[in-house]
Amino acid sequence: MGLRNSIHNYGSIAKWLHWATAFLFLCAYCSVYYRHWFTEKGTPENWTALQLHLSVGISIAILIILRIIWRLNNPQPQLEPASPAATFAAHAGHFALYAIMVIAPLTGYLGTSVNTEFFFLFEIPQFEHTSLFQNLIAQGLGLSFEEFEIPIDFIHKQILGKWLIWMLILGHAGAALYHHFVKKDRTLLKMTTGQDQPK
Repeated sequence: MGLRNSIHNYGSIAKWLHWATAFLFLCAYCSVYYRHWFTEKGTPENWTALQLHLSVGISIAILIILRIIWRLNNPQPQLEPASPAATFAAHAGHFALYAIMVIAPLTGYLGTSVNTEFFFLFEIPQFEHTSLFQNLIAQGLGLSFEEFEIPIDFIHKQILGKWLIWMLILGHAGAALYHHFVKKDRTLLKMTTGQDQPK
């Protein structure tokens, strides 16, 4: 299996980026739900879970940048034969996934009211403490961080976190399983073993 994509399969780098992103999204959800369900506000456990969530979010942002760069510089494997509507749906689904993978960590960082202790190695200042916030938001729009945070948090937590991300992930996974078990084509295999679908 080569590093780069071919017309038949994703290369090992694209596969690594794909599955690492999926793993990090799972970690992000686990950390935030653990924080809300099993810790109390103000405790060390609550703070650790929050910092893990923030650190994973930053990691997702970095990974998505790498994914986009790699995708733009690699041909994508050919789609399996399908109707025009199914092909359009596949392209639209992938576009939506990439959009969400960009918007989710971005809104998470912009709406965070604490510094990120990146895996407790070094500190990343919160957006409120950056010159970008002071110049664009505070002076440019005349908004305080509290006013700016309300719509950003709503997008990150209510629209994306509670509903849209789950719907897209389940739809993406469901489509892959449908292709593998019902249509019996190579869609899922392109991102896993690269082997042919057994007849």
